[in-house]
Amino acid sequence: MKRLGCLVAAIAALLLVGFLFVRPFGASTIEEETAFVIPSGSTLTAVAQKLEEEGHISSADGFLLRAKLFGGHDPIQAGEFALSPGMSQGALLEAFQSGDVIRRFITIPEGTPSILVVDKLMAEPLLTGEVEVPPEGSILPDTYDFERGEPRQAVIERMQAAMDTYLAEAWSKRKPDIAVDTMRDAVILASIVEKETGVPEERRMVAGLYSNRVKTGMLLQADPTIIYPITKGKPLGRRIRQSEIAAVNGYNTYTMVGLPEGPITNPGRESIAAVLNPAETSALYMVADGSGGHAFADTLEEHNANVAEWYQLRRERGEM
Repeated sequence: MKRLGCLVAAIAALLLVGFLFVRPFGASTIEEETAFVIPSGSTLTAVAQKLEEEGHISSADGFLLRAKLFGGHDPIQAGEFALSPGMSQGALLEAFQSGDVIRRFITIPEGTPSILVVDKLMAEPLLTGEVEVPPEGSILPDTYDFERGEPRQAVIERMQAAMDTYLAEAWSKRKPDIAVDTMRDAVILASIVEKETGVPEERRMVAGLYSNRVKTGMLLQADPTIIYPITKGKPLGRRIRQSEIAAVNGYNTYTMVGLPEGPITNPGRESIAAVLNPAETSALYMVADGSGGHAFADTLEEHNANVAEWYQLRRERGEM
């Protein structure tokens, strides 16, 4: 009888080992692509129970047994994971241990002011927490990844770290004798360049023009600097009033010499690079040319002629 009992136990053990090796970690019951969230601080037991409750595996106990025998000792990670049809329980555990979470993305276009950066983050329902509007010019426009449930403040801090890193690198490669003496001033001037042209090929030329004005002590007379203290970067939605052109404040470059007191938006890499390596030009004036770009001039006489052409074009379009 004793020998029979040992034989039965041995056969049972062999069957169990054979099952586990033939089907390591077993199959899941996932039938379609789905997201699975592991909350912070979850134990493997809690995850196994959650997998069973959501119908992804048939047995939490079986998952735990297989994990104990073959799963290694790495802890599971919190986050949102993508589960695929046919994924084995071994693949599930490996994904949870490796932290292979779903990465989602949010894009901040070049020239987005900080107030609109916050609006975009607040509109993303998978992020959490409230945030204050970060300092203008502190965020590098780019595409950033994030995880479900991540604090919005953490995303802002990554955007600011990206700006710090890029700006330091770009500043180290700046051209000699540029118009700005500090990285902050470079961002301020770049923010004006960003708002003054939407044509990438013009950035260095616009930067060269404004650099000339800074160096010679001319008024910059950049319209976006009139608008910023009114809207904090949001569109004005109407023409600028004469009273706003004449307003005296820390931003209006029609009534002050030099750079405004701070950036008027978050400039992108190309606008910063343009300020640090502007075009070699003697241009001091520019006006829209009707094609989305600008006509540049070295003298006031040339500029007045360009303005006359622009006004004539607007009259032909019925805009005046």
